[in-house]
Amino acid sequence: MLSKIMYLILLTFTPFLELRASIPYGINILELPWAVVFFVCVLTNIILGPIVYILIDKFIHIFLNYKIFAKQYNRIITRTQKRMHKYIEKYGWIGLALFIAVPLPGSGSYSGALAADLVGLSFRKFVIANTLGVLIAGILVTLASQGFLTLF
Repeated sequence: MLSKIMYLILLTFTPFLELRASIPYGINILELPWAVVFFVCVLTNIILGPIVYILIDKFIHIFLNYKIFAKQYNRIITRTQKRMHKYIEKYGWIGLALFIAVPLPGSGSYSGALAADLVGLSFRKFVIANTLGVLIAGILVTLASQGFLTLF
C-alpha cells in the first residue's frame, strides 16, 4: 500500500494533472479507499502550492537567462494572465481560490502560484487561497470519481 501512496504523491506533483488525475487514479485504478486517496492527494497538493510559489519567486529569474526557458515561460505567463485576470481583478484571493478549485487540467496549484506571483499576491493570501481551492477541487474530484456527480 505504501508504494501506491508514493505513486499518488508523485502523480499529484505532476504539473497540470495534480489531484485532478491522482484522485481518480487512486480510487478507480489502484482501488484504494476514497478517504485515504482524498487525504493523501489533497495534503500533497496543499503542500505543493507554497513550494511552487517560493520556487517561482526566488529562482525563476535564473532560468530566464536561457532563451528556451524564457520562451516557454512567457507563453505560460501570457496564458495564465489571460485566464486569471478576471478572477483576481474582481474577487482578489477568493477569485484565485475559485480558479484553483476548478477541476480542469491547467487550473491547479501550479497555475495558481504563478498567477499569485504575477499579480503580487502575498504568500499568506496565496496559501489561504491555495488551501481553499485544493479542498474544493479535492471534494469535487472525489465525488466525481465515486460517481456522485453523474446523478446531476
